[in-house]
Amino acid sequence: MSDMQQGERSPVVVIGGGPAGLTAAYELQKRSSRHKPKVFEGSDMVGGISRTESNNGYRFDIGGHRFFTKVKEVEDMWHEVLKDDFITVPRLSRIYYREKFFDYPLKLFNALWNIGPYESMRILLSYFKWQVRPYRKEESFEEWVINRFGGRLYMHFFRSYTQKVWGISPKEIRADWAAQRIKNLSLFKAVWNAISGSNDTTSLIEEFQYPRLGPGMMWERTAEIIKEQGGEVHMRSEVVKVNRKGNHVTSIDVKHWREDGSAPVMERVEGDHFVNSMALRDLIHAFDPPPPPEVVAAADKLRYRDFLIVTLVLDHADPFKDNWIYIHSPQVKVGRIQNFRAWSKEMLPDQNTASIGMEYFCQKGDGLWNMSDEDLRALASKELEQLGLARATDVIGAAIIRQPKAYPVYDGEYRAALDTLEEWILSLDNFQTVGRNGLHRYNNQDHSMLSAMLAARNILGEKHDVWTVNVERSYHEEFEVKKPTPEMKAALAAE
Repeated sequence: MSDMQQGERSPVVVIGGGPAGLTAAYELQKRSSRHKPKVFEGSDMVGGISRTESNNGYRFDIGGHRFFTKVKEVEDMWHEVLKDDFITVPRLSRIYYREKFFDYPLKLFNALWNIGPYESMRILLSYFKWQVRPYRKEESFEEWVINRFGGRLYMHFFRSYTQKVWGISPKEIRADWAAQRIKNLSLFKAVWNAISGSNDTTSLIEEFQYPRLGPGMMWERTAEIIKEQGGEVHMRSEVVKVNRKGNHVTSIDVKHWREDGSAPVMERVEGDHFVNSMALRDLIHAFDPPPPPEVVAAADKLRYRDFLIVTLVLDHADPFKDNWIYIHSPQVKVGRIQNFRAWSKEMLPDQNTASIGMEYFCQKGDGLWNMSDEDLRALASKELEQLGLARATDVIGAAIIRQPKAYPVYDGEYRAALDTLEEWILSLDNFQTVGRNGLHRYNNQDHSMLSAMLAARNILGEKHDVWTVNVERSYHEEFEVKKPTPEMKAALAAE
């Protein structure tokens, strides 16, 4: 810690006001009165991809965020912040495939009826074939899934949707993405769950908690608490440079954007510790002086998948009861459809209407991304009717949100590149990176929060590896963040 006058608090700079950045600031304040977090968020909203946008009183989630975790301290924070503002939401989701709706999680008779007995038998035979002669080395998403579900079921339910979501062949996606996102699940286990009604798999939970006004409610309140306790949260404040001397970060340069559109103002902000949650590729290019050329080259190999959502207001309520529907059909571009009233009725100002989120996976600069708002509204309305969910003429309003860098891509080059970046960043003595884009890991919200909690505790003297969150531990393993040692407790009590 730098020399300070008596009573002065050690500044901790936090880059990004999403779940990870705000959790780091909150955790630091909760555990130490000797540190002052300063959060810098480039946009005008906190929450990152977990924010809640609004238009004409309609609130909508950017991608759908269930509040479910087995990490006790994450759940504790949720309820410390929002208290009684959570509701319990029953999960109802389906898959649209070959013009039929399949219940998800799997319902045995629904699946058999839709697939038919002949194809069901072929799926089972394919499954047994791959159990007897599996891929010996699972390197791709395709190989990982086929080993657990068989080639036939992979062809039906994984191949086309994965291609739609990521824009690349499943053969190019690494197996560790599947191990992280579909862990603990196989065809045998899915069938057993359908027969027995049991379920211990994250992706198949039957109900979840949800803030009554959307996930952004959580992060808006967290930001308020941070400021109430003497911390800082700066909006429209883009971090454009991270200054260092050797392996020690000294300051950041911040571009403050003016709400009135006037010229931005530059500011240099010094700190004793730094916690980052901006995308790794952007972070590496922000360092001054730059990292070694091989580190910069590794950062440039990281890829991202972008996302946009067309929210449609309909003139009647509940065109379908689902929270969301996965759209596997190649005949339409939409990948997933949300029904926000099924998440929380308070997301809508008029209960006689519906608010539907049409989600499209794309790349910044491609045809979808560059479509005008009017054309996107027309496309989404047309596809909603094409799927038989509502008529295009039922649409009475729309809003479009574009989200760059929504998902880190696990392609063939990412792992080696990430190893190079991790090694260099760990060489910095007062700088940590956390969260989905800060670690280039497709974490759920709770694991992004956990990585930030660990980073905050590292600042206070503990030793945690934030890079292994949701990698070596099973998601459903019962664990919580390591408790402070007796020495740490004594130090905190002395503050």
